[in-house]
Amino acid sequence: MNWNARTYDSGLGYISAYGAPLVDLLDPRPGERVLDLGCGTGVLTAEIASRGARVLGIDGSPAMIEKALAQYPGLDFIVGDGRDFVVAQPYDAVFSNAALHWMGSEPDAVIASVREALTPGGRFVAEMGGAGNCAALIAAVSTAWREHGLRDPDLPWYFPTPAEYAARLEKGGFVVRILEYFDRPTPLDECPNGAADWVRMFAGSLLHQVPAELVEPLLRRVNELAAPALRRETGWMADYVRLRFAAVRR
Repeated sequence: MNWNARTYDSGLGYISAYGAPLVDLLDPRPGERVLDLGCGTGVLTAEIASRGARVLGIDGSPAMIEKALAQYPGLDFIVGDGRDFVVAQPYDAVFSNAALHWMGSEPDAVIASVREALTPGGRFVAEMGGAGNCAALIAAVSTAWREHGLRDPDLPWYFPTPAEYAARLEKGGFVVRILEYFDRPTPLDECPNGAADWVRMFAGSLLHQVPAELVEPLLRRVNELAAPALRRETGWMADYVRLRFAAVRR
């Protein structure tokens, strides 16, 4: 996924805003070493640092890291892959907000990398999309693609059930302390064109395989299909389902 760092901050600021309770769950302490995996433009990295922790932000997008360095020049950020990143010294905690579902091709490799980055007893605190996340949006996309004679899109996300991800964590050397699974309908205030704008922002890679002349009619059809479930008088909603957990390294 090639992120637009400017759009991420201006149009998708709710991603960081909804991450505030996760920082509270992490409860970073002065002097602790914390790694923010999938840090984006560094908003939550800075919040963790403001509580006295020493933080390193890692993201797979060079554009995100470039903007994070510009916005928070006093903090440390590097480009890295969640599946195989390596740190010089172990950390007391790894934090991740709205990023693990983008690393779903090898979830066990991500968990293994996180474990290797932690001290024994270190905390892994994260929130990601859970099973059923964006179900109405994804159904609209899949149906629109088929109606236009296109093959089913190769969706870029991994949305596990609570049982599935807990089992992966336990197998990967963690003890799960807290696991929450909940609906979080989210206003798409920065998507005036509704589901179509959401697809452009979060699933733009799917459009790269679509003939140029089909893109606009395809997105209009996505809106038509998604509207009954997701359009309200007050605007469009995203049908988010979240999986939030805290685990410790054995």
